[in-house]
Amino acid sequence: MLDPIDYKLIGLLQVRGRASQLELAQAVGLSQPAVAERIRKLEELGIITKYVAQVDARLLGKDITAFIGVFTNHPRYHEQFLRQIREIPDVLECHRVAGADSYLLKVKTENTTTLDQLIGRIRSIGGVERTQTTIAIATLKE
Repeated sequence: MLDPIDYKLIGLLQVRGRASQLELAQAVGLSQPAVAERIRKLEELGIITKYVAQVDARLLGKDITAFIGVFTNHPRYHEQFLRQIREIPDVLECHRVAGADSYLLKVKTENTTTLDQLIGRIRSIGGVERTQTTIAIATLKE
C-alpha cells in the first residue's frame, strides 16, 4: 500500500512537521501537487493522525519525567481507570501492557512533591492495587 516515497515523507514529517510541501517535494524528488496528494491520502488512511508541537517541558516548569507502572486487580476497572487517567494533564501517555503491570504511564510534573501527589491520585483510582515509579535522570531520545 505504501511505497518508499511515502515512508520518506512520513519520516520527514515526524522530524520537521512544519516543513512546507515544496520543501518536502524537493526532498523526495516529486512535484508539490504530488506531495500534497500523498499527504492527503496518508491522512485519509489514518496513517498520519495529527500534527503537534513538541515542547521543552522543563521550560514550562515540568522538571520531572517519570514512568509509572500500574497494576489493577481486575479488567472490569479498565474503563473507569482510562476515564480518570484522561483527566490528569500530567499523564502524557497511557499504555495497556503485558507483564507485571496492567498499564505504563509516562508523566511530566513540576517536582517530587507534585509527583508524589500524582502517584497518590493514581493509587486512589478504583481497582489500582499497586504502582511502581521510575524517574528519568536524562532524556536522550524522545
